[in-house]
Amino acid sequence: MKQIYNPYLPLNEYIPDGEPHVFDGRLYIFGSHDRENGGEFCELDYVCYSAAIDDLTKWRFEGTIYRRDQDPDNSDGSLCLYAPDVCHGPDGRYYLYYCLKFCDFISIAVCDTPAGKYEYYGKVVYPDGSLLGENLPYDPAVLVEEGRVLLYYGFAPTTLQIPKYKGLKMPGGSAVELESDMCTVKDGPRVVLPSALYGKGTSFEGHEYFEAPSIRKIGELYYLVYSSVHAHELCYAVSRDPLGGFEYGGVIVSNGDIGYKGRKTEDRLMAIGNNHGGLVCVKDQWYIFYHRHTHTNAYNRQGCAEPVHIDENGRIRQVTITTSGLNNGPLAGQGIYPAVICCNLTDGHMPMMPSRGRGNEAEEFPNITNQGDKRFLTGIKDKTVIGYKYITLCQASRITVKYRGCASGTLFAGSERNVKSILKALSNIAHFIVNNPAAACHCDEKWPGIRIVPNDEWVDAETEIHFGEGERELYFVYHGSGELDMLSFTLLPERQA
Repeated sequence: MKQIYNPYLPLNEYIPDGEPHVFDGRLYIFGSHDRENGGEFCELDYVCYSAAIDDLTKWRFEGTIYRRDQDPDNSDGSLCLYAPDVCHGPDGRYYLYYCLKFCDFISIAVCDTPAGKYEYYGKVVYPDGSLLGENLPYDPAVLVEEGRVLLYYGFAPTTLQIPKYKGLKMPGGSAVELESDMCTVKDGPRVVLPSALYGKGTSFEGHEYFEAPSIRKIGELYYLVYSSVHAHELCYAVSRDPLGGFEYGGVIVSNGDIGYKGRKTEDRLMAIGNNHGGLVCVKDQWYIFYHRHTHTNAYNRQGCAEPVHIDENGRIRQVTITTSGLNNGPLAGQGIYPAVICCNLTDGHMPMMPSRGRGNEAEEFPNITNQGDKRFLTGIKDKTVIGYKYITLCQASRITVKYRGCASGTLFAGSERNVKSILKALSNIAHFIVNNPAAACHCDEKWPGIRIVPNDEWVDAETEIHFGEGERELYFVYHGSGELDMLSFTLLPERQA
């Protein structure tokens, strides 16, 4: 059976800041490139993946499209390549806009095909040749429509203590129109999204601009997706004028599910961190691309995607983060699944992922990690919740889990219905999953559980379980001492007589 889950690329691939674009019948994803177990943002060269719009379950690796050392300002390759975007220019060529690490200008590369070998083209400049440098030109996003070339950018870390930017003016997200040469400023810059310093009294108050613009034209409206001052959420703004008049629309997705159905920051269901992505329409279905955080810092990010709906009024309602993602329906309730495709992983106090040197190093917490070619969940301790949605659970009657660790206890397994009672009985932390934490708890209920005993090697353990028709959210809750790792789980039908 063909199906796909989040993260949608191979589990050893870390492409955050994903900008999705459809060119000639294929969906391409352009983003920065983290190194697995890396210690800095965007350490690797740009690569590209693509999928046929008729089959989003199969992504093709297109190879390296641009190397760090191709930029003449980075001939030794010492500077990282930050979040890019790609557009199809009026001349038929493809233009890649990007920034080097902490270089206050926007660079451009060009190629004849979407995912070929890009060559350095130049920088964004004014007609007199001076660099576009106002308003911290990072995170370029570009739109070509009806002969116009529109470039969006901006960095406004007003709530972060970054010495380089102390005292600088950071008004927010900005836009310029470029000439047809793709590099010369024709109009602007204009501030189109206010930063935290300028958002009071506007529709953006509480969700002001931080970074990561992504621009699309949908019908007669321009949708500008961006990362807000909260970092974990992708918001959107709407205008009929691409160079002004934007009004706040709402949150599309949070990589901790914060805000979804009223969820509070302290109840986040994953470790959170910065976010960056964009909208794309594939065969009449819209998706939002974003990234999640793995390991124990901010530098190991993987691309995810969720279907979204744009209503008749042009509004987008916030979507929940899922395991099924691009699958356009729940995953099959039979088969082997990697544990790391969880969409919920929490011990009740998940952190904002720390960045080196910013003084917010987190304590130990359950996380997604790797050891060689194995990727697994680690740090699972008492009351840790692991969630997967959506899966057709009624197809399964048994669950096998592959685990290891110096742990002794029970790994309860169940649907959303089961986990409500389990969590309430164990520690009264059911509010992580349940909207009504005051609901009655049946402490005498017999929940399916997998007995966990200490093992240095990966071992399998199994339990029987029965799901009701329509149940699609699978949760594991560990109760016991020590910590365990989880590599995979298998959903099985009833044994044949």
